[in-house]
Amino acid sequence: MKAYVPILIVFIFVMGFAVTNIILTHLVGKRKDTRAKLMPYECGMDPVGSAHQRFSVKFYLVAMLFILFDIEAIFLVPWAVVFKSLITKLSRPFVFIEMMVFFAVLLVGYVYVWKKGLFEWNSTN
Repeated sequence: MKAYVPILIVFIFVMGFAVTNIILTHLVGKRKDTRAKLMPYECGMDPVGSAHQRFSVKFYLVAMLFILFDIEAIFLVPWAVVFKSLITKLSRPFVFIEMMVFFAVLLVGYVYVWKKGLFEWNSTN
């Protein structure tokens, strides 16, 4: 338990620093409500029209593609890190072919999306 005491001290110091800063900003900071601060959107643009606009389905498809390739990286990086240790336990071709099958499935999905025209933003589909 003695090994964790320095970590506990640092944690208490950090929490005290954060709480002190939050309290000081509320006590010392200026509060001046302006028209820009009271707007529902703080992006610098005036809100125009309805908030219930329709978005193109392509935005959602691109988000799903991002998640797909992000998951690919999540599986690829740990595999690459432990590749040498996997070779000692399993046969070298099996480990390599297993990852190539994974790449092939992802490549088929990428080609399918490309052929469907998801990456062509100027089309009227």
